[in-house]
Amino acid sequence: MHMADALLAPAVAAVMYAASGTAAGISIHHLKKDDNPQKLPTMAVTAALVFAGQMINYTIPGTGSSGHMCGGMLLSALLGPHAGFLSMIVILAIQCLFFADGGLMALGANVWNMAFYGCFVGYYLIWRPIMNGGRSADRNGQRVRIICASVLGCVLTLQLGAFSVVLETSLSGITELPFGAFLALMQPIHLAIGLVEGLVTAAVLVFVYESRPELLRDVEPVSGAPKRSLKSVVIILAVVAALVGGGLSLLASSNPDGLEWALFGNAEAGYSENMGLDEENFGVSSGLADAAGSVQEATSFLPDYGFAGSESPAGTTVSGLVGSAMVAGVAVLICMAGGFFRKRRRA
Repeated sequence: MHMADALLAPAVAAVMYAASGTAAGISIHHLKKDDNPQKLPTMAVTAALVFAGQMINYTIPGTGSSGHMCGGMLLSALLGPHAGFLSMIVILAIQCLFFADGGLMALGANVWNMAFYGCFVGYYLIWRPIMNGGRSADRNGQRVRIICASVLGCVLTLQLGAFSVVLETSLSGITELPFGAFLALMQPIHLAIGLVEGLVTAAVLVFVYESRPELLRDVEPVSGAPKRSLKSVVIILAVVAALVGGGLSLLASSNPDGLEWALFGNAEAGYSENMGLDEENFGVSSGLADAAGSVQEATSFLPDYGFAGSESPAGTTVSGLVGSAMVAGVAVLICMAGGFFRKRRRA
């Protein structure tokens, strides 16, 4: 769902930057008050896991399309909505600047579409009400609630994100994209993508619940000692992130993702053209978009998650490992900065 700059008019992009920036400011304020010592390693490893997970495009059978996880629901269930939202900003910014994934002018819109809904709407509307409604549930009941909240949250938030993409492009005046037709393509395909992401999210969160339940927000810990230490859970998630980003990413589907599929179709593989836009010449052009593109060209040292001018699979592996490490490192710095400001306030 990473939007390109050509899908947005500068005015719409500016509004989305302002909206996402406001949410980021509120999140930073809340992070200053959060003194959970488990937040730092958990934030680092889960952010890395989401970055790696977004590299895995899974095929949506019978459509010629593919999808990848967004990760907002996963992060907010583990970190809370504010730290989760900041983690998503780190992920999307690094993808944009260093891997040329999503436009720089469109970054505010991508943060809103992929992070705001998952971290805030998904948490406050789905996760917290469902989990708080099962405080007295047994282990099986808690597992069921985690699965239901994960699937419902991912489906709902991806539907909202897909609708926002359609609305933003329509407000940008892209006449080649009739609102109704574009909406009719975007919503069903992201329903399928959301179902898969919900199941993946549920699997990770159930593992955390069984291993270290106090890491989950609004979940009543099970009786008795946790099965695994915090250190071992962090190590396991870090190893999974490395394996996914550095290895499983090589098996990612080559089909276009839901947004690309809606715009361009997949006629080469025998499927429909959908909106039938020209991949080399579509959308709106502007001086701001050209400037943003020049910045991306200068900063992206692994464009499209590979070595520039090479199709070597080693480029994908390096991208997965380097990107995950970068995301984890910035997440640690954010947590350390939050701790620094908390100490200053107390002093």
